Amino acid sequence: FFFQTNVEVSLIGGSCKNPIENFWNGSSTMYILQKATHNEESDSMEESRTDDAVYAPELLPKESPRPRALSVGRAKQLISLYTMVQNPNMTGLGISDLVVLPPLWVRCDGSDPQHTCWIGAEPLKTRNKVTGVNIYMVSCDGPTADKTRFANLEELKREHKIRHRSSVVTTKGFAQYELIAAAAIEDTIAGSESSICVDIAWNGVDKVLEIPPLVSAATLNIALESGDPRSPVFQLYRELQFLLALAEGLKTGVTEWPEPSESESALKLVQEFLTDLKKKLDGDYVSGNRSEREKIKCDTAAVDSCIKSIFGERGDLDFTEQLWCKMKGKYVSSYQELIDCFTLVIKSLELGEIQPWIHQGSSSCLSQLIQQSYHGKMEDVALSDITPIRMLLEIGLEKMKKDYVSFFIGEPDTCSLLFQDYFISTSVDLQEQVHRVQKLHHMLEIMVSCTGLLQFRHENLFPLTQICMQYYKENPLNEKHVFQLPIRPALVKKFYQNDNPKIWKVEISSGHGQKELKTTWQVSTNPPVEHGTANNSGLFSDSTVNGSSEERLYFITMTQCSQVQFT
Repeated sequence: FFFQTNVEVSLIGGSCKNPIENFWNGSSTMYILQKATHNEESDSMEESRTDDAVYAPELLPKESPRPRALSVGRAKQLISLYTMVQNPNMTGLGISDLVVLPPLWVRCDGSDPQHTCWIGAEPLKTRNKVTGVNIYMVSCDGPTADKTRFANLEELKREHKIRHRSSVVTTKGFAQYELIAAAAIEDTIAGSESSICVDIAWNGVDKVLEIPPLVSAATLNIALESGDPRSPVFQLYRELQFLLALAEGLKTGVTEWPEPSESESALKLVQEFLTDLKKKLDGDYVSGNRSEREKIKCDTAAVDSCIKSIFGERGDLDFTEQLWCKMKGKYVSSYQELIDCFTLVIKSLELGEIQPWIHQGSSSCLSQLIQQSYHGKMEDVALSDITPIRMLLEIGLEKMKKDYVSFFIGEPDTCSLLFQDYFISTSVDLQEQVHRVQKLHHMLEIMVSCTGLLQFRHENLFPLTQICMQYYKENPLNEKHVFQLPIRPALVKKFYQNDNPKIWKVEISSGHGQKELKTTWQVSTNPPVEHGTANNSGLFSDSTVNGSSEERLYFITMTQCSQVQFT
């Protein structure tokens, strides 16, 4: 809503994006005040209506406008009004029932000498009575690579003691390091937000930008998008994409066939496969010769040494799984070719030319036909409409489930019951089964990245697997979700000990409970506020950089707290 026409007020909370989470971790519900933009927007709309010509670019959706900040003087005025309303001693205001309001934060334009970018107020209460207000002033500067502009820890502590008349202060440190950044591992994928970073917190800071001690508490944060061509499971990802195309075709009736990437057609491969079975099968099913197994091995996934034992040596592919390998996306190129392939297979089964082996419990339509063929009587299957698509989807789904299971359940101690109950369940429809296979692939990408890039061992992968499985049992696929794993800093120290942090922060505090007051100083590689460059280009410009393009540029943020007591 709007206050006095020029101030826009938003009440945010719950799952809303928190614009001040970088420097304040109080209540999740708060008021955010900023300069209103509705007048400018309505003026521009009026101008566009008077223009007779309508151009195509004007019809395209526009990006959300950057938040606009108020002057520091106006922000202080609004904070004063808020504080006055919360003061139970202000009886002259005529407020009969005083309600404790959520904290209030005002965006500032940094026009003062301190470059103030936020001012906040947080009520202090005992039971349901407001006893005072904490006032926060957040100032921003930079970016700069000039470390002479960085604060000195002893000076920060001394200033805090003088300001709050305290003799004893404690310090807490926080640092965030990028272990694997999107720029490093995802430069071939535009717009990827993949990252692996570690948050480290510790007590007792000795100096600014110190490397966290090994006794710190550390949390690994993993946000990984699938589809990196350099991933050792990229071929499996492509296989999954073909499975998704089939699922979409089953749902819509329209299947987009990928361009075949191999010179041999699916029909030719199936013909050779069936001919080989006719020649080599003598009552019992034999899983082909060594060269055939090696071909399937290489075709399943292009893996590196750390996971070769998982995918490269899966030697239990049954007939339907091997058939899928012949017909999947890089071979089959049309709906008609798919029908021709299944026609060949069904004809061979009907004539008794092959008696292929299939996994126990396989429930696909083709597996049922194979089981019927053992008894010399098969149902008629009309290879028309969506039936061929469904048949191929079913055998691909069963094969890929076993691929993922060979990784997760193949590892000792992994939650096999959770897999049985959820991820490989056949009690839900095909679309839901495909969705759950997508979740398995995303989990696999995470495990492979931690194994190959961070050299994680089983004892580290196991709890991460549990965290991922529990999340995906309760939530839909979300490749932007950040999975968090508590770890020992020593596990990843070699990746960050010689690197500059993405965020480094020291918190100086004195007092206890509601009397606690904090001063926070931090540097960060990303702008700490969204509205920093909107109206004050000088706020984040820097003319004193040492001239070295190799030095990391940092934004400097200082958060200071003062307290107003009402009683």
